[in-house]
Amino acid sequence: MRLFLCEKPSQARDIAKALGVRGKGEGCLTGAGVTVTWCIGHLLETAPPDAYDPRYKQWRLEHLPIVPEQWRMQVKPKTASQFKAVKRLLGQASEVVIATDADREGEMIARELLDHCRYRGPIQRLWLSALDDASIQKALAALRPGASTFSLYHCALGRSRADWLIGMNLSRLFTLLGQRSGYQGVLPVGRVQTPTLRLVVDRDRSIEAFQPVAWWGIDVKLEAARQVFIAQWQAPKAACDEEGRCLQQPIAEAAKAKMASAPSAQVTDVRTERMKETAPLPFDLGTLQQLCSRKFGLGAQETLDIAQALYETYKAITYPRSDCGYLPMSQHAEAPAVLAGLKRADPALVPLFDHINPGRRSRAWNDAKVSAHHGIIPTTVAPNLDKLPPRHRQVYTLIRARYLAQFLLEHSYDRTRATFECAGETLLATGKQVIEPGWKRALPEALAAQPGREPAQPLPPLARRDQCPVRDVQLKNNWTQPPKPFTEGDLISAMKNVARLVEDPKLKQKLKETTGIGTEATRAGIIQGLLDRGYLTKAGKALAATPAGCSLVDAVPRAITDPGTTAIWEQALDMVQSGEMPLEEFLARQSAWMSKLVERCKGLNVTIEGQAKAPAWKKKRKPAGARRAPAGKGRKRTAPAE
Repeated sequence: MRLFLCEKPSQARDIAKALGVRGKGEGCLTGAGVTVTWCIGHLLETAPPDAYDPRYKQWRLEHLPIVPEQWRMQVKPKTASQFKAVKRLLGQASEVVIATDADREGEMIARELLDHCRYRGPIQRLWLSALDDASIQKALAALRPGASTFSLYHCALGRSRADWLIGMNLSRLFTLLGQRSGYQGVLPVGRVQTPTLRLVVDRDRSIEAFQPVAWWGIDVKLEAARQVFIAQWQAPKAACDEEGRCLQQPIAEAAKAKMASAPSAQVTDVRTERMKETAPLPFDLGTLQQLCSRKFGLGAQETLDIAQALYETYKAITYPRSDCGYLPMSQHAEAPAVLAGLKRADPALVPLFDHINPGRRSRAWNDAKVSAHHGIIPTTVAPNLDKLPPRHRQVYTLIRARYLAQFLLEHSYDRTRATFECAGETLLATGKQVIEPGWKRALPEALAAQPGREPAQPLPPLARRDQCPVRDVQLKNNWTQPPKPFTEGDLISAMKNVARLVEDPKLKQKLKETTGIGTEATRAGIIQGLLDRGYLTKAGKALAATPAGCSLVDAVPRAITDPGTTAIWEQALDMVQSGEMPLEEFLARQSAWMSKLVERCKGLNVTIEGQAKAPAWKKKRKPAGARRAPAGKGRKRTAPAE
């Protein structure tokens, strides 16, 4: 019997349908010689410390560090019945096709079951990027050898166990140290969670320490060819800061007085340049979360949940947990079918299709830049927008617009920069004239304008030595602005681009290659976990660290809050995945590093201000003092805190 092992029930139903499997069994769908079964995320979890030694039920400093000699897995109680069904089917299978999500965590979900149930038969891999029937059939016709993705399992297993070592030991350590000073509650520490919290703490402190500085600007209204436009005063460099802002009020007032009495300004130079902008890439998850946060006020987890529903329930988009915006060249052949489906589903798009060229190949199609998953794009199953919930419709419309943009011309415009002399002062006016809207035709109107920027003004025809009458002169008193508080979208962006904060060039490059700290699949859960525990608060869109969050960042060793640590881990995990480093060696190094850290920190005095709150899922449990540190929220948690 050939057994397809899927990650979740909805995925199993889609694959069974494509296989023509219609019979129902216990925890599976059955057909002639083929059975499709499913997990529910991880059916197994890393055993807690007390599974290795009952004395670890009590949290004590003398027990630390806890390093398992032989790692154990245990069945999750909530899904034990499905585990039994899968185990029984594995015992009957002559061949297994791993059909979990096509990433390292999906690989682990399947492989840990095969190991735990001691399956030793042939294995193949189904690598899916979308769950519509056409995509499934295409993947079924190109099954991969199981060995081709096995290294992903060891990579995921290394990450999971290292996270367990850090989270379990340091969470216990700092919880116990906090209790010495009267803090009640668990202090979770994790490789991704703690550096993420530090990002917000650092931003809040930079806002608090910010000292505003006054600066002055002058707007001069000029006229030419019966059109009024605005030119900005260019202050002398000696009076300006690094960003060209005039800090000396007397100089600005004197310039304003001179120009207010001048009859006109003379054009000294005019330069017009034809500019072209290529279409933005299709979305990766992080970019989608950032835009949905900015435009719609959606939280990172909310955006992920909506995208997951569009993928699983509506079959309307491809795999959403992608860290890549590029598309494989082979996907371009499917473009006419996708475009036709979009046009049929929404008559409002018909005028746009007068400008769309299905044969156009933008920079998005690039095999060399496609990672495990390609950009998030629509499938041929285009939904009726009126039948989508409002938030789902908003997110889908963004994804659709980015895809349609790939088949439109470049956006082109003429950018004009004109300089003027007015009473011995220099003025600059900039203008923009759109020549070809191009891909911007596809974008919703709300997305076309840059946030925080006024639309560029068109300039009248100008030539050197033209005299432009002065119609008004306005002196503006401004203040430098502090950094803005993080929104969830901003924090996602900061996690992705955390390499900017790392000085070591090798670690900086590694963080760029691995797209920062966390993954597309876990970042939303990390942020939500910090909110749920009370280390972050949210007012409107703005995030802020609580006193407990600030204290925790101050108490934890910098090695844990430093994103460079994640870069070092990822370098080692890359070596595990490539076969350069055995999994056992990686874990031995992690254990030794963590053990030294624990011993160094046992004597610290830890004071935590305020009181964090227990997550809602934890409130019904017994007091934390007799339990292991809690796991962060997320679909695939295997460690107490990532």
